[in-house]
Amino acid sequence: MLYDCAVIGGGPAGLNASLILGRGRQQVILFDDDTPRNAVTQESHNFISRDGVHPAEFKKASYEDLNKYPTISVQRNHVVDIVPTASYFQIQTEKGQQYEAQRIILTTGLKDILPEIEGMHQFYGTSLFGCPYCDGWELKDLPLVYIAAYPHAFNSIKMVSNWSKDIVVCTNGKETISPQEKAILSQKNIQVIEDEILRLQGEGGQLKSIQFKNGNELHRQAGFISYKLQQAAPFAGRLDLESNGMGGIKIDPYGRTSRKGVYAAGDNAGGLPQQIVAAAEGSKAAISVLSDHVAETF
Repeated sequence: MLYDCAVIGGGPAGLNASLILGRGRQQVILFDDDTPRNAVTQESHNFISRDGVHPAEFKKASYEDLNKYPTISVQRNHVVDIVPTASYFQIQTEKGQQYEAQRIILTTGLKDILPEIEGMHQFYGTSLFGCPYCDGWELKDLPLVYIAAYPHAFNSIKMVSNWSKDIVVCTNGKETISPQEKAILSQKNIQVIEDEILRLQGEGGQLKSIQFKNGNELHRQAGFISYKLQQAAPFAGRLDLESNGMGGIKIDPYGRTSRKGVYAAGDNAGGLPQQIVAAAEGSKAAISVLSDHVAETF
């Protein structure tokens, strides 16, 4: 069967794109390998009518919506390759299956690359977080640490100060905060510790202290971290898609990429890391698919 569109990725962008396409009478297949970026998240926030919901509950409700439409097929499968042909795209899965689609929407998202610090994964998602917009409210007025292990953390530290004024910045021995930035932080009574971290300590996912290699210890109840991002899937390179210069896929305002028939939405196209934004961008990309389809067939 030749599908009208294949959506690669089952996050909010892919789910909403599939809904729009299915309701648009397109034969759409959604590939979801169930490896979400927010797998460690206990509650998702900032999505009106869904604030505080567990990501698994969000996905369950989303699939209940998709299952209403016979035009939508779902494959719980990992896509390993997308091969363009003269008239369609061939999708190959980890299980050795092959599917064909006239158009592709990539909603494969990004991966967080966390600092290599002992104990990091024990606390990430429970008392250490990456996004102050997502989790700042829950940590308001607590004594926080900001682990600035990667560059370009200064603006994030400024944002965290919106929720708590009791912040200590730890660079883990890296030169991630410039002298000018340190001077500004000092004026705001934000201490910067540049010693290398030995381990994070606590129990039950609750951070209690940061132990440094020089023997010093800092007591903190929670915090935020800087992290690096990389594409969660290799398809941008394999399809020779133009980059936006910041590690994402370059798209026009409606989700079209530099290759005809390929669209992108959500984090992998440089969108804000918010569920509601990703869902909206998935909607825009799907509407572009429908618009292009009608333009060709009317």
